[in-house]
Amino acid sequence: MTTHLIRTRTLLAGAALLLAGVPTACATLAEADSAAPERGAPYIETQLFFGTARPDGGAAVTDRQFMAFVDREVTPGFPDGLTVQSGRGQWRDVGGRIEKERSYELILLYPVGQAPASDRKIEEIRRAYEKEFGQEAVARVDERARVDF
Repeated sequence: MTTHLIRTRTLLAGAALLLAGVPTACATLAEADSAAPERGAPYIETQLFFGTARPDGGAAVTDRQFMAFVDREVTPGFPDGLTVQSGRGQWRDVGGRIEKERSYELILLYPVGQAPASDRKIEEIRRAYEKEFGQEAVARVDERARVDF
């Protein structure tokens, strides 16, 4: 046999051994996941991302201005709680420029049954921020979650 043929058979045999273990590994992970107790109630987690740079070149939104906005526009609709995190973000604006800015992430948790009413409130929050601070957009991410307090 040629050296090339021996190498090819060796590689194929090694690949077969690796692949033979894949179903077992996946089954073991699936069994572990199903054995984990399911906790909490079904909720929706919404993350909103607020930029602070103003497209018109005006002064950036300050911490004080943002927290006053949260107190006025967010807390009344979500009095049970929320989380605000500071960050740095970037995105491509409507003109095609990459904008880098200080930003805030607002995290809201609400029961699935309250999703229609919460959706309306969240859209009002997004529009209010865009209007008040001259923003092109407020990004939104929604995910299902199980929550236990």
